[in-house]
Amino acid sequence: MLDDFLVRAFVAGVGLAIAAGPLGCFVVWRRMAYFGDAISHAAILGVALSLAFSLSPIVGVLLVVLLMSFVIARYAGKLYAIDTLLGVAAHLSLALGLVAVSQLTGVRLDLPSYLFGDILAVSKTDIVVVWMGSLLAVGLLLWRWVPLLTSTLNPDLAVSKGFNVDRERLVLMVSLALLIAVSIKLVGALLISAILIVPAAAARVFSRTPEQMALVAIVIGVASVALGLGLSLYADTPSGPSIVVGSGVFFIIANVVSTVVKNAQQRKHQT
Repeated sequence: MLDDFLVRAFVAGVGLAIAAGPLGCFVVWRRMAYFGDAISHAAILGVALSLAFSLSPIVGVLLVVLLMSFVIARYAGKLYAIDTLLGVAAHLSLALGLVAVSQLTGVRLDLPSYLFGDILAVSKTDIVVVWMGSLLAVGLLLWRWVPLLTSTLNPDLAVSKGFNVDRERLVLMVSLALLIAVSIKLVGALLISAILIVPAAAARVFSRTPEQMALVAIVIGVASVALGLGLSLYADTPSGPSIVVGSGVFFIIANVVSTVVKNAQQRKHQT
């Protein structure tokens, strides 16, 4: 079955959506959208260093993204405001990565595929790696779900319950780093943040509990992959951006439905 490139792409996309859904919810809840951009841009530097030292790109990306996460967590709000530090980290790491890639000799690198992804080119090995990384990230979230959720929604309550807020933030950062490392080949460094945020934002409209929002985000993520792959196949568009467009369609639909329902409820109360 996996000999069909489209089926391979869909299976890999489902693996990505399973982790991106709940992780994206935490990114939305914590208002970490720019943080996601910063560490995903650092992935290009990880790719360049991996090629320079003959390492697997996943290893290099994971190490650089983890290092970037620790640096941001250590100095955010101390030397500089968080938005300033994230802006510097995002653009500097991306620029360093592009410069490092340009200096590689004897190495053939398809840079656009790392920037925007090429999910249609995934192999069976890539699928295994994506699913292993995604399941590990989800496992970390499930293991720390209650303290992580509490420290996200009410840090003071988390401290009163004996939870270590800094440790929970570190768990979230490691989970994000894992997802970015295994998904860069699928959707690219420039689009990973959108895959995290847009389905979660759309799911917020239909959800009443955090758990429900995480599950709905996964469903929207899978549907976005299916819609994006269909668009890429029939309209010959880039696969990674097409998946983001697909998630954007569901975001628009969610907000239109929400507006219609609210207007209907208002008219009902008025009558």
